[in-house]
Amino acid sequence: MLLALISLFRGPSLPDRIVALDLIASLSIGFTIVFAVSTGNYRYLDIAAIVALVIFIGTVAYASYLKKKYYD
Repeated sequence: MLLALISLFRGPSLPDRIVALDLIASLSIGFTIVFAVSTGNYRYLDIAAIVALVIFIGTVAYASYLKKKYYD
């Protein structure tokens, strides 16, 4: 996670930073799921699902923006 944070702040390009942000979000979702299962509080699974959906939509929107910017 530390390497992803370094890549997020010092990435050579904006797409590299987006990939690092996706990695950090995926790791956070994984930690949230493990925490939910270990504590028995399954409300955190809903939070993890919502965060995953928001990150996915954000990545798709950014890819669509780049496609329009560079290929149209």
